[in-house]
Amino acid sequence: MSTAIEVVNLSKEYRIGAKQTQFNTLRDTVMDLATAPFRRLSNLMHGEAYGAAELSESLWALRDVSFTVQQGDVVGIIGRNGAGKSTLLKILSQITEPTQGQVRLYGRVGSLLEVGTGFHPELTGRENIYLNGAILGMSRADIRRKFDEIVDFSGVEKFLDTPVKHYSSGMGLRLGFAVAAHLEPDILIVDEVLAVGDAEFQKKCLGKMSDVAGEGRTVLFVSHNLQAVRMLCKYGIWLEGGKVVQQGEVSTVVNQYLGASQHFDSPSPVQTTSQKQISLTAVRVKSTNAPEWGLVQVGEPILVEFKVVCQKPITNLNLGFGLRSESGDTLAICYSAPYQTFDLEVGAHIIQAQFSQFNATPGVYTIGTRLEANGIELDWPRVDLGQFEVITNEVLYGIRQESLINGKFFLLPEWKQMTYQEVSHEAIL
Repeated sequence: MSTAIEVVNLSKEYRIGAKQTQFNTLRDTVMDLATAPFRRLSNLMHGEAYGAAELSESLWALRDVSFTVQQGDVVGIIGRNGAGKSTLLKILSQITEPTQGQVRLYGRVGSLLEVGTGFHPELTGRENIYLNGAILGMSRADIRRKFDEIVDFSGVEKFLDTPVKHYSSGMGLRLGFAVAAHLEPDILIVDEVLAVGDAEFQKKCLGKMSDVAGEGRTVLFVSHNLQAVRMLCKYGIWLEGGKVVQQGEVSTVVNQYLGASQHFDSPSPVQTTSQKQISLTAVRVKSTNAPEWGLVQVGEPILVEFKVVCQKPITNLNLGFGLRSESGDTLAICYSAPYQTFDLEVGAHIIQAQFSQFNATPGVYTIGTRLEANGIELDWPRVDLGQFEVITNEVLYGIRQESLINGKFFLLPEWKQMTYQEVSHEAIL
């Protein structure tokens, strides 16, 4: 199998706070030279070093990243926000240049990094299809051959001759993905933009990427939807802080990524609003019958464990937490009080919450926490803890997995059938 992508010691540096450069006229240059001594004097009088305004801080979005992707591989790139995923894809898509290192691409690259990437807003949808095809190096005959298939997939036929600047974000996304996937690039790069689309379109996109991979082309897929990464990808790359933490078989990489947020003895302390009396330092979640933390099976009992560290004795502690979706929406909240409060001595403690059945639909969730005692807020971490993934088999209680994508919770009521005569007519609306 031949190589499709080769990345060697790739690094990307950004300058933060640097003074923006601009094109100056001769008059601006002369004035700048004339006023420079006065600016230096002013800076010194105010206790500032000369040139302080020009000082900047460097940020390495990527640092010594190396990996190889074979032709026909489907690779999922995962990591937290700010890990460097989008920067990597921009370099691979030749949108930006690396600071150090090399990238070798063997074949045409089609990418969808943002809604409307590569589209000219003044051109119509029809014109942009031909424009993108030309950029990919395709002939007009090749584009015409794929044209009807692109339009049908995108669902924007009615607006095909409308300038794309009038498209909604969803319409732009559908057309952009359709063009990127159907114009037969050798390498297809897709960022998290699929999250903009609705559930039905996401399903179509995942199916199309699977078809592209089946045709022997290479796919790089960035997503926080770890269930989709597991289903679509064979290999995974985990980025953290601009570096590759792990790469290999996708299930192994995803499990390690989830497990990293479940360690109670993590060297990275959690930033909280208060360190005076008590701190909640870690949260981990799992199905009660599962051997590993970070994975939860739909419909199974789950166990949530909280690590709490007390600097002084605490009485009547009320522990609360909220379940949050990938988008940050709070889906449910839970407090120990008034059912139970805790009296804790100085030191580290583990508090457990157990649920007999957990029916959240597949996806990645996080837990935000709060500690109170006697009506006073003691600790409220500013970051979400306890990231975990809900997974399911292909068939759950006779319901196919793809039918669960539209909701967040799968309900299991008790059903009963009666005749019309058994129920009071007034009770039926």
